[in-house]
Amino acid sequence: MELAHSLLLNEDALAQITEAKRPVFVFEWLRFLDKVLVAANKVDVKEKQKKLVEQLTGLISSAPGPPTRKLLAKNLATLYSIGDTFTVFQTLDKCNEIIKSKDDTPAYLPTKLAAVACVGAFYDKMGRMLGSSFPDTINNLLKAVKSAESQGRGEILLSLQKVLCGLGGAAASCHRDIYKNARSLLTDRSMAVRCAVAKCLLELQNEAVFMWTTELENVATLCFKALEGSNYGVRVAVAKLLGTVMATALMPKQAAVMRQNVKRATLEEVLELMATGFLRGGSGFLKSGGEMLKGGGSVSREVRVGVTQAYVVFVTTLGGQWLERNFATFLSHVLDLVSHPRATQTHVEAVYSRRCVSFMLRATLGGLLGEKAQIAAGKEICQAISKQMRAVEAVVNDISGENKAGAADVSASQHVMVCALKELGSLVQSLSATASPLIQEPSIGLLETVTSVLLHPSMAARLAAAWCLRCVAVALPYQLTPLLDRCAERINNLKSSPEAVSGYSFAMAALLGGVHQCPLGIPHSKGKLVVSIAEDLLRTAAQNSRLSLQRTQAGWLLLGALMTLGPSLVRYHLPKMLLLWRNVFPRSQKELEAEKARGDSFTWQVTLEGRAGALCAMRSFVAHCPELLTEDVIRRLMTPIECAMTMMSQVPAIIKVHGAHLKASAAMVRLRLYDILALLPPKTYEGSFNALLRELVAEFTLTDNSANTTTSLLRSLCHYDDSVLMGSWLQETDHKCIEDQLQPNSASGSGALEHDPSSIYLRVPVGEAIPGPLPLGVSVIDASVALFGVVFPHVSFKHRLQMLDHFAECIKQAKGVRQQAVQLNIFTAVLSALKGLAENKSTLGPEEVRKSALALVMGALDNPNPILRCAAGEALGRMAQVVGEATFIARMAQTSFDKLKSARDVVSRTGHSLALGCLHRYVGGIGSGQHLKTSVSILLALAQDGSSHEVQTWALHSLALIVDSSGPMYRGYVEPTLSLVLTLLLTVPPSHTEVHQCLGRCLGALITTVGPELQGNGATISTIRSSCLVGCAIMQDHSDSLVQAAAISCLQQLHMFAPRHVNLSSLVPCLCVHLCSSHLLLRRAAVACLRQLAQREAAEVCEYAMSLAKRAGDNNTINLNITETGLEGVLFGMLDRETDRKLCSDIHDTLGHMLSSLAVEKLSHWLKLCKDVLAATTDVAAVVVFEVEKDEEDSEKKDEMDDDTMFTGLGDDDKSKPSVAPRWVTRVFAADCLCRIILLCENDKAHFDLAAARSAQAKNPKGDQLVLHLSDLIRMAFMAATDHSHQLRMAGLQALEDIIKKFASVPEPEFPGHVILEQYQANVGAALRPAFSPDTPSDITAKACQVCSTWIGSGVVSDLNDLRRVHTLLVSSLDKVQAGKGSSSQLYSESATTMEKLAVLKAWAEVYVVAMKIKKEAQSKPSKPVRTADEDEEDEDLGTNVLPPDSLITLVQPELPSLSRLWLAMLRDYALLTLPAEFSSQLPPDGGAFYTPETIDTARLHYRSSWAPVLHAVALWLSSTGFGAGEEELAPAIPQAASSTTTKTFEESVKDRMHLMLGVSIEFLCFPRPEEPIENVMSCLFALFTLLESPCFKIHIAEDQLLAVELLNVLHRLLLTRDPPAVQLQVTAVVQETIRAAQNHLQRQKASNGKEEEGEKDSQPSVGEGGDTGELVPGKSLVFAAMELLVFVLVRHLPQLNARVKESPSHVPHRPQRLPEESARLVANTVSILAELPSLCSPAGSMTILPTVLFLITGVLRETAVKTADNSVPVTVSAALQGIKTIITSPLARVESMQTQWTGLVRSSLASVLEHSQPDESRPDMDEVSMLTAITLFLLSASNELVGVTVLQKGCMDRFRNALNSSDPWVQARCYQLLLSVFQHSSRALSTPYIHALAPLMVEKLKAVERSRPGTAAELQAVQEGIRVLENLVGMGEEQNRVQLLALLVPTLISYLLDENAISSAPQVSKGLHDFALQNLMRIGPLYPAAFKIVIGAAPELKIRLESAVLANQASNRAKAAARQAQPTVQAAPTIKLKTSFF
Repeated sequence: MELAHSLLLNEDALAQITEAKRPVFVFEWLRFLDKVLVAANKVDVKEKQKKLVEQLTGLISSAPGPPTRKLLAKNLATLYSIGDTFTVFQTLDKCNEIIKSKDDTPAYLPTKLAAVACVGAFYDKMGRMLGSSFPDTINNLLKAVKSAESQGRGEILLSLQKVLCGLGGAAASCHRDIYKNARSLLTDRSMAVRCAVAKCLLELQNEAVFMWTTELENVATLCFKALEGSNYGVRVAVAKLLGTVMATALMPKQAAVMRQNVKRATLEEVLELMATGFLRGGSGFLKSGGEMLKGGGSVSREVRVGVTQAYVVFVTTLGGQWLERNFATFLSHVLDLVSHPRATQTHVEAVYSRRCVSFMLRATLGGLLGEKAQIAAGKEICQAISKQMRAVEAVVNDISGENKAGAADVSASQHVMVCALKELGSLVQSLSATASPLIQEPSIGLLETVTSVLLHPSMAARLAAAWCLRCVAVALPYQLTPLLDRCAERINNLKSSPEAVSGYSFAMAALLGGVHQCPLGIPHSKGKLVVSIAEDLLRTAAQNSRLSLQRTQAGWLLLGALMTLGPSLVRYHLPKMLLLWRNVFPRSQKELEAEKARGDSFTWQVTLEGRAGALCAMRSFVAHCPELLTEDVIRRLMTPIECAMTMMSQVPAIIKVHGAHLKASAAMVRLRLYDILALLPPKTYEGSFNALLRELVAEFTLTDNSANTTTSLLRSLCHYDDSVLMGSWLQETDHKCIEDQLQPNSASGSGALEHDPSSIYLRVPVGEAIPGPLPLGVSVIDASVALFGVVFPHVSFKHRLQMLDHFAECIKQAKGVRQQAVQLNIFTAVLSALKGLAENKSTLGPEEVRKSALALVMGALDNPNPILRCAAGEALGRMAQVVGEATFIARMAQTSFDKLKSARDVVSRTGHSLALGCLHRYVGGIGSGQHLKTSVSILLALAQDGSSHEVQTWALHSLALIVDSSGPMYRGYVEPTLSLVLTLLLTVPPSHTEVHQCLGRCLGALITTVGPELQGNGATISTIRSSCLVGCAIMQDHSDSLVQAAAISCLQQLHMFAPRHVNLSSLVPCLCVHLCSSHLLLRRAAVACLRQLAQREAAEVCEYAMSLAKRAGDNNTINLNITETGLEGVLFGMLDRETDRKLCSDIHDTLGHMLSSLAVEKLSHWLKLCKDVLAATTDVAAVVVFEVEKDEEDSEKKDEMDDDTMFTGLGDDDKSKPSVAPRWVTRVFAADCLCRIILLCENDKAHFDLAAARSAQAKNPKGDQLVLHLSDLIRMAFMAATDHSHQLRMAGLQALEDIIKKFASVPEPEFPGHVILEQYQANVGAALRPAFSPDTPSDITAKACQVCSTWIGSGVVSDLNDLRRVHTLLVSSLDKVQAGKGSSSQLYSESATTMEKLAVLKAWAEVYVVAMKIKKEAQSKPSKPVRTADEDEEDEDLGTNVLPPDSLITLVQPELPSLSRLWLAMLRDYALLTLPAEFSSQLPPDGGAFYTPETIDTARLHYRSSWAPVLHAVALWLSSTGFGAGEEELAPAIPQAASSTTTKTFEESVKDRMHLMLGVSIEFLCFPRPEEPIENVMSCLFALFTLLESPCFKIHIAEDQLLAVELLNVLHRLLLTRDPPAVQLQVTAVVQETIRAAQNHLQRQKASNGKEEEGEKDSQPSVGEGGDTGELVPGKSLVFAAMELLVFVLVRHLPQLNARVKESPSHVPHRPQRLPEESARLVANTVSILAELPSLCSPAGSMTILPTVLFLITGVLRETAVKTADNSVPVTVSAALQGIKTIITSPLARVESMQTQWTGLVRSSLASVLEHSQPDESRPDMDEVSMLTAITLFLLSASNELVGVTVLQKGCMDRFRNALNSSDPWVQARCYQLLLSVFQHSSRALSTPYIHALAPLMVEKLKAVERSRPGTAAELQAVQEGIRVLENLVGMGEEQNRVQLLALLVPTLISYLLDENAISSAPQVSKGLHDFALQNLMRIGPLYPAAFKIVIGAAPELKIRLESAVLANQASNRAKAAARQAQPTVQAAPTIKLKTSFF
């Protein structure tokens, strides 16, 4: 392929490759040329132009395929427009010659077509440059059209379109000719030609004025004719033509109007013309006379659907502003359409017309108008409804009957009503809460208008009004309860009117059905209300025969709707319901017989309707309350159901007697019965299978049904991917809801509410706007088919065989159309059954059953109906799956192989090739592996059958299925398949789009098969990859959008496997262009692909999109809508227009990926995007908004910008299409994006530090920090939080909370002591205030409470007066809480009230917790006047205006008495609600303080989210008030507990509270759910800690030791599951308090015991754990529990402590490292708790744990004693040393019984320390000082046990010796200090050996100093410390030895003196040593005068030195008297201070 990449075609290379590969090679060269010509140097091109033209024109006659000729033409045209144009006319003539040629052979056709394509491209590119040659060319083309076949006709028309486009107005002379010729082709039998004509005429109407003036009517008639028998593509193209022509006629282009004096059409004329198409179709006006007399045939559906689309194009072309101005006219026109008798000749036709009108309204109103304009449109619709309703009332009230025509008007008005109400409902629902002005404005009276329609005589209108009310309630949930009440009241008042009973019950049912979409629900009492109304209606039904039918239906409808409220509500009414159901049906066979005998046709009708209603309510119960379906309930349901089944068999007899009008009611009963049975487990009705199956089979084989009704389920049972084969079974398009009318099955797309009123309360199927149940006849068959699938797997094999044989018989008996219908139904049932078998994992049955089934299926594979063939293939595959035996599968495959080898007809070849595909699809690659080779070879051969495109399509589709299912097994066939796919792509005409779509599927499957291998660089892989890329390129260039979508998904696959090889620079622009495609599937594919690209390469994607926008700016032919907001802006704009769920979720994901990777770098850009969306007011002009898609033709501005592009009266093009301001859904998404941006910035602290941000910006002006945009952030959050839309308010409050949390502590650099958020107080207050207004929904108020507490607790506002704004909001809501249950008139369910109240309490709790924290900090701080500026502390107390110590608390204090009561009540509720289900009987029957028993399940969730802060707050309150002492005189919190509280003493209530608090905490900590936020865990631990601090709780927990043990065990578990260091630290704090509680308790016990037994000391029993034996029982021992937990913490942070780790073979000894600070604190806390544990034990107990404790503590010392740079002691080390001291000095040492054990322990511990402190090269940075300190501790504290143990003594001396010899002066200094303490020890037995061993060494070291004087302060210090030790030794020595000792000390000191000459030049440190020595000498002299003299006298040279030094010193002292005073004081004190003094 690389050889093809050259400017000239490489002819040598071309000659060498095989014939088959040449087209690919040529195509690849043309692709390269297309890219390179534009970019190449013009000079190079001109040089080679001649050769290039030769090569390209040569290719014309080489019969190129469609994609090749397209590229060839494009390249030739580009070449001429870049290079010289000398030879262009020659080439043009050559092409014209080819076109004129008389050669009509198929072989010559491609050449002709290539020539045609070239002509089109030349004119398109060069237009008027080709000057006068165009008349000949056009005539030539028009002549050729007449004789051409369909492919040629299409190509010529497309060329003509390009010629017209290039020439513009210049070609005026030929316009009429083209028009005349094209006219006749609009009704061509080839659909592709019709499309091409439509495109050509669309181009023509730009310039040809006559088309939209004189010829307007003819054009319209032509279009209507073109729509007859059209396919989807033609409908889209013709609708575009018709709509555009009509729009131009109404608003002509100015230039054209100026040129010719034109009469403009009026809006009425234009609409009238369109209406003729809608109502009369293409029959024209001439024939109408006779037909009208006969009542004429109905208009063809294709025409109606096409005209509907044309209406939408018409309005879209005119634009949103036009629609706003003319909406009233448009609305009345479309509503007139649907009231016209021609549109409503039959019921189904009427439904179809309504659907079309609804589509027109939804597509225009929903898409083109902004929210404000939509509200105005809503007003218009309301007026239209009330006008209609007035007319209807006039007729209904006209008793005299003068107005005969009125009845027809009423029936017509129902359809108008349905359309208007449906659109009004959709409008309100899409506006959601922004629709409130529409509902609230009294002048509109929307609710009155809609409710008035509930009394309309027609049921359809009443149902539509009910649906509209449901939409209102879902959009504005606060309307739900008032509407229900109003309907209930009206039903009770108007019981005697049948319409009122029916209408208002519909409305109530609809409203109840909408409750599930309103998260806040309705009050529980409404359920009781509905039940009472329903019961009343059913009870009184029999009283008045005029009303009995309506009352019966209404009663059951309401009960069915009630079931949708779910089990929590239905539970209360279930017994009553079961009773009602039992009473509707006869109890026994006898009663049934008796019933049959009596009654007339009317009573039977009422009875049947009543039973149908009861069954319907049952079905609703089973579907919505599965939790209540116990075996007992099912058993009780089965009684009436079995009765119904028995009755079914009797009904035909009853109908015979009483007349056929009962048939519908009987069918309704059957429908309801099938529906409920399908939901129950088949085991429950096994006994009735036989009767039931007889009914079902009769139903769908149409036994008793003369109509040929077909089921609608086949489409859903066939595989989604097979839609391409079924042709008419459309893929998903924007027009799906009207195109459904054209499907072949009965009544397809005619869904309407009146077919099944129960659908008004059911959930709406996904993707539908409004429920549309199909007509009863179809619904019953559907239900029977579905139930057949459920029952079949449970039926015996014998019956299965009978049924299958019966099916074959039925098909044989039926003839013609009826046979097709029966067959379709039977196949759907068989598929349903096979699917059921597969889902149940059961088999089909023995051989004869299989044979029968196989015969049935095989027979249909040759059926001429493609849908049946599809179903048969699917059934075959499913059979293979169910049977699952290789031999059976082989037999099936072989049959198809044989058939395909012999058959020549299209039908059997297509059927059997699909059979192969389905076999592979359902059996999978491994099951069908042995047939793979044969299948592939046969299908590859079929795919090349050019004579039948249908065969190719089916073969390729099956091939794709095989490739998909075989996976890697297909790898061997990839190359041949791929080369076939390429060949076909290059040769199959583009008009056969199905073939191309299947080729796309194959290519995608092949790419997946090769998979990640595609990244490789081998030759074969490269070839495969480049073939795939070529295939994608061909499909991308195809004219059909589905093929383009396939190309995109192939490229997406390629990008997934080989991202480097997909060229984004060409792919991304292509995707951007597709974003404005008019085809849904193409937009979906483009967005799905962008979503994948944005995950990896978001930045590149955005750049390429922007570069495309720049190119589009230069070149006006690219239609694009990318502005400076880039691709992101376009996607945001799409969110406003798209309604498809999948598409919108992909857009959300794409934007999400872009945001994650780009938002932090391009902060301003993204924030501006969000801000523009959020700031979108509903008036369009004020805002920068995104350009909405323009239809491509309008924006294709011509090369010469003449005034063609101007629209009359509307200024320029862009104004005519105002964009829609972002809708609320998009704004909510933008607010979510804002929160995500804030979250993404978290990683970089500069974003949250103003000073840092400003300095960063100064350095790098391009950089961007979030903090600089704070005002924007606040503004956006404020806008969102105060919007109409509830969802947006929630999002805004969430954003506000995030902002406060993140920015609360950011200081304001210009005003020290303040934070930046302070200046936004007013904004925050203003954003929160509306959320507390009385009419705000609970969820918003709850969220706002959360924000309030965050704001108050953040400490941003220091001035209480400023805080009061927000504080008053919380106070007011607290009053609401205290008002108690159900006081206000309730709009929402009780759980909403619960949510709101708990949110308030939680907010107060959070504020109180913060207030107490501030108070505590203020108390613990020493009071100082003003803090110094450099101390960087919490922002709450910076600067002078430090809060007074109880600042915030003063706000909370007044509310505390009531708050504490409410908090405790809430915790009690929570505790009860967390009980397991088996204790549910213990719950209070009438609920708790804040929940009602009915809403208990939802209440649980609310409690779960708010208990933790409350627990913490209550703990703080209890501990600060001594467990509420002095508050018991307050009134009890909960009225129902009043009786019990009075009797309790204070002690008991304290006990209760303790148990409550502990219970809640332990329950939670036992098993915190993983999704629980870590804050809850922390709150809980803080609460426990706070409680444990209070003395009375300490006593309580210590007295009940098991409680403490349980607490510790739970905490241990918590540590195992939760990692964060904060949690672990808090856990250790709680443990420490628990241990302290136990210690205090033990001391109290000892004290009391001590008092009792003063005299007898020895006999005192051992108090403490472990008793006399020393045994600690796990589970009961507190010490054991604590040890478990502490050991876990230590081993977690210092795994080396675990002995097992060391023994394991994989253990690598590693050097100790410094722990991170948090871990270090944790280990230190743990160690200090460990050291306390022995004090809880008896002596024997202590001995049990001490070895472990000491092992751990010395281990910690070993692991963490690491040198630090500043010689500080790590916290862990000081804790360990403190611990050692605590243990060694404990009173245990004095217990005689333990003496030997104790001594052994102490000695072995010291031995461990010695061992650890041994110098070792593996631990070079060991901290010797800490080790020495530990050793010294042992020596000093445990001297008795250690005296005389020579081994230890030697070790200790070695350690000291090493330290003295250390090179580190710091170590020496510490060693001297420690030695001093040892030497001074009171026990001489201990100290003497050390003095003997170590003093000589010291003296030597100190003597040596004379030779190397100290150079640093540290060295000087070491010397000073050494001298101090010597001085002390001198002091300790006895009198007689003093001289010898001084003889060591004095000479040493004198040797440190400098002579007077050296002193001046000596360094500072050296001088220091001199001064120090001199002072010491001057001090020692007077102390020991005698000995001093002896020593000095013995050595005269010493004396001289000393004297001279003293003289010099005196001289200098006199000189600097001042300095002398300062000097000695500094040096005197030792300079090393230990942080903690251990000695």
